[in-house]
Amino acid sequence: MKPKIVLIGASTGGPGHLKKILSVIPATYNGSIIIAQHMNATFIPSFISQFQNELHLPVHAVDARMNLHASHVYICPQNCRLKQADCTRIEPMDEGETPYNPSIDSLFSSAVECIGHAEILAVLLTGIGHDGANGLSELQKHGAQCIAESEKSAIVYGMPKRAVEINPNITSFALDEIVQIIKTFGAS
Repeated sequence: MKPKIVLIGASTGGPGHLKKILSVIPATYNGSIIIAQHMNATFIPSFISQFQNELHLPVHAVDARMNLHASHVYICPQNCRLKQADCTRIEPMDEGETPYNPSIDSLFSSAVECIGHAEILAVLLTGIGHDGANGLSELQKHGAQCIAESEKSAIVYGMPKRAVEINPNITSFALDEIVQIIKTFGAS
C-alpha cells in the first residue's frame, strides 16, 4: 500500500486555517501531513510549539532528515524536500536565499518524483504572491490531487488565485470543504 502524503502551503492567514484543519484530524489518520507556512524564522519555533501543545497529533519541526509516519504533522522551519529515493523521508534543504521562507514551491516540486511511490494531496491556502502556484501545477500535471483555496474563504486570494490562473485544472474549494477533503483522504 502506498503511503499517503498531504502537502499544505500557506502564507498570510495560514496559521488560523491550519489550526482549523489540523484540529479535526483524528489520531488514526492514515497519512503524513507536511506544512510550509510562510513565517519569519524568529517566530517559527513558537508557532511549532503552539501546535505541539494544542493538537492531539505529534508535531515535528523538520530540522534534520526525518522518516514520515502516518498521523504525524511535519512543519518546515526552512525549505524542505521529500527524499526522492522512497518518498518516506523529509529533510531540510539549503537552497540559499529564496523569496519566501519556507518555499512552498520547493516542497511541492520535490513531491513530483514521489507520485509513483505515494498518494499525494497538495493544498495551497491563503496568501500573498504566487509561491506554491507553479509547484501545485506541476503536481497536478503529474497526477497528484491538487486543491487551491477559493476566494470565498481565503483571507488573501493571491497564491491560490495564481495557481488556478496558470492551471485551470486545479480545483478550488472553500476552507470547510478542504477540511473535509483532507480528513477523508487519510480516513482509509
